Amino acid sequence: MRIISGQFKSRKFTAPKHLPVRPTTDRAKEALFNILDHQYFLDELKVLDLFAGIGSIAFEFASRGTTDISLVDQNKACTDFILHTSAELGIELKVFTQDVMQFMAQTPNRFDIIFADPPYDLSYDAFTTLIQAVFDHDLMESDGIFILEHSKHTDLSSHPKLSQERTYGNTVFSWFEI
Repeated sequence: MRIISGQFKSRKFTAPKHLPVRPTTDRAKEALFNILDHQYFLDELKVLDLFAGIGSIAFEFASRGTTDISLVDQNKACTDFILHTSAELGIELKVFTQDVMQFMAQTPNRFDIIFADPPYDLSYDAFTTLIQAVFDHDLMESDGIFILEHSKHTDLSSHPKLSQERTYGNTVFSWFEI
């Protein structure tokens, strides 16, 4: 994992090989943050990273000045890696070792940006259930966005809350708004 820009630019971290993760590619991550940098003041956002894996997206937000970041992953080895890395960087993150759906049902918080990078092999129904849960649990601020990373083989283009899609190789970022 490499941090693309900001305070920790070019910092590299190697996740243990046994972790069940597929980090967002540098190319896709850079493109995503180019868009976000032009639309938001990242240091003012409240961010939620679901299926956080090794925290690649959250660390990119933190490097660019975001201070209110929550991460959720059910794999304890992943959340331990995130906690270790955040301590190395001297940043504070809210890390939850919990099932994403349980977290969403229980949290009272609302977020400006919710990012989710679930396994690419989820069924179409599982993807739509995840999207619906974000809206059913009222997790976004009124001008918030939900960005879902998925494979180009998963077609979410007919979802009524989809506002845009960006494709980078095999990776698609689908943006959903209230």
